[in-house]
Amino acid sequence: MPLISFHEALQYFQTADLSECRKKIQPTVRRRGLSAVAHFFFGPPRLLQQLQGERDLALAIAQCGLDNNENVHMRILQTIYKKLTGSKFDCPRYGTHWEELGFQGMDPGTDLRGTGLFGLIQILYFVMDSRTLPLARDIFKLSQHELQNFPFCVMSVNITRIVIHVLREERLSRECNRRQQVITVLNDLYVATFLRLYSIWKTQQKTISDSGFVLKGAFPCIFSKRELQGKCYGVEISWLV
Repeated sequence: MPLISFHEALQYFQTADLSECRKKIQPTVRRRGLSAVAHFFFGPPRLLQQLQGERDLALAIAQCGLDNNENVHMRILQTIYKKLTGSKFDCPRYGTHWEELGFQGMDPGTDLRGTGLFGLIQILYFVMDSRTLPLARDIFKLSQHELQNFPFCVMSVNITRIVIHVLREERLSRECNRRQQVITVLNDLYVATFLRLYSIWKTQQKTISDSGFVLKGAFPCIFSKRELQGKCYGVEISWLV
């Protein structure tokens, strides 16, 4: 089964019938009372109307489950497996090899609650972009460490869940408006958060018992200005400060 690029996968979703998935999305967090008033006057700017379709596409993908009958879905899975392991051969749809990648069980589809296929295409972006692949492999290698091991793919899905939540809270609208893009901003936030998590995990000798604390601390809002200046692995992250 041939590898699939992030852009080919995204083009598939842009043309696929996602009508049922779109019915389930809530583009923004619903606020009431004083919270709604405060958000209106003091909150971030609204996402530009011309970008709302791209935002809704991302949220619709997050409502889509893994379908064995969709060739693109299977190619995404196989590409993630091959790029992380270095294998040139396809692997079975079910099996313990997925646990080795950091899924909870033998079926990756059961770990996508809250992120749907958007959880997979963010991993796909991570491993198929030549700038970020070295980081993805470094993190995957650390996840296999005898003492510091952690479930790579489950951690990734949790980061995607945070990314989706921040999008719905409209905290990315200013940057999306500035760049005239949504999904690229989501991918940059995903990579920056994973990079921060990796740095904390490796330098502070964290283990799986620390995972909840580290994941919370990895969110880029706590980055220092010095840490966020410039680019990391080719990804612009200075806007996250």
